[in-house]
Amino acid sequence: MDINVNRPIVLYMHAGSGNHGCEAIANTTVKMIAEKRRQEGISTKLPVFIVTNSAEEDRKYSLGKLEKKGLCTIVEENHIDRHFFDHLIYYIYRKLSGDEESFLRYRFKDAGIAFNEALERCEGEWDNTHRPLAISIGGDNYCYPEMLSDLILAHNVFIDRGFKTVLWGCSIEPDSLKDKNLLDDMKAFDLIYARESITYNALKDAGIEEEILFLEEDPAFKLDTKEPKEKEGFVPGKTIGINLSPMVQDRESTPGITMKNYTNFIDHVLKETDLNIALIPHVVWPTNDDRKPLSELFSLYKDTGRVVMIDDCSAEELKGYISKCCFFIGARTHSTIAAYSSKVPTLVIGYSVKSRGIATDLFGTYENYVLPVQELKEEDSLIKAYEFLKERLA
Repeated sequence: MDINVNRPIVLYMHAGSGNHGCEAIANTTVKMIAEKRRQEGISTKLPVFIVTNSAEEDRKYSLGKLEKKGLCTIVEENHIDRHFFDHLIYYIYRKLSGDEESFLRYRFKDAGIAFNEALERCEGEWDNTHRPLAISIGGDNYCYPEMLSDLILAHNVFIDRGFKTVLWGCSIEPDSLKDKNLLDDMKAFDLIYARESITYNALKDAGIEEEILFLEEDPAFKLDTKEPKEKEGFVPGKTIGINLSPMVQDRESTPGITMKNYTNFIDHVLKETDLNIALIPHVVWPTNDDRKPLSELFSLYKDTGRVVMIDDCSAEELKGYISKCCFFIGARTHSTIAAYSSKVPTLVIGYSVKSRGIATDLFGTYENYVLPVQELKEEDSLIKAYEFLKERLA
């Protein structure tokens, strides 16, 4: 982390720890800031705020423990959609004034008040010629077109308030940089850290100055590994970990092909090996819950005694399970980062630049290491890829 942390810091665009990838990014970023401050003798009283979509989720998992240690403060965003009259008033105001940022100012209003109060408490602890720092930690947020407007407006809110801004651990589809509004937003950041070379090169080719552009692995590669609870049917060293997400299924070009590949693969493992299977969820949001497709798989194989469903737990504990697998197949990027960083042979069922870029940086190519879900055509593609990698990575 080549960032001056001798200043108050806000981490924003954090969606909540029900997505354990978001949790992993926030967790490791907070710890990196704390360690850098310790090494440089910087005051620990300087605030680190995590502005979150769900404080309840964050306090349920590892970020709550970091808050109790005093390493961060968790503050929930205002949710305008939950307050009818506020929504109505701001909607009318925005229509009349054309002030597109008003919704985002409302979103960060309480966080701003709490942050200003924290600044007053730490007055004299820092050189206030250094602007406060706002770090956008969403990782792949810019991969989703439906999020771009809010991302740009949120960035503008922090610029308007005098923050130095950083885009942290990002992935961006190269073609999306043809959008002038998005490119202008990129140029407005003081620093950009791309987490893989495809994004880094695309930003450089689009005209982002090299002085503000850095290539650095996803911070979640540094996530601590927590010893997991014992789980009947999970045999360390003799279990293949599997992650599947509704998001990947939504992007398949042939309806049902992803689930068919997974069932054929499990059939293959149960018939041809003595290995067990662990179904490992990594996102547990009600609208985007890995446990839904994984439960469908579990219902098919629970009577075999060799397929186990891992319960929801923190990102660090999920990494603990993944680290004990002999092979891992993952759809969620941060489930595969947990595997990569634990030296577990890994096959990715991907759908975007992030999976291709990370694999390319690790292996020199993403071919055979990433199966793009949009390209799944054959029902035994997963078996073939597994057998290839098993020999290559043995």
